[in-house]
Amino acid sequence: NPSYPQYVLFQLTNDRCEALDGFEKGDEVRVDFSLRGREWTSPQNEIRYFTSLNVWTLEKLGGARDVGPPSLDAVPPPGDGDVPF
Repeated sequence: NPSYPQYVLFQLTNDRCEALDGFEKGDEVRVDFSLRGREWTSPQNEIRYFTSLNVWTLEKLGGARDVGPPSLDAVPPPGDGDVPF
């Protein structure tokens, strides 16, 4: 529904950031991604949930740029109670 635009944040981490080289603001792209979820408990014992859209591949319409599947190093280790950012 154009009256209620939806904005999502895709993330690239570590060596995957280089996959954005050659892209410009406004380029139309196709994104393959994994949906990751994480639970976090605040110091006040409130449970919160965080969702990440981790990019696997980027394809500029008209040409492909494959960044490959995510490595196990790209997955953050279990938290120690800190906010994941």
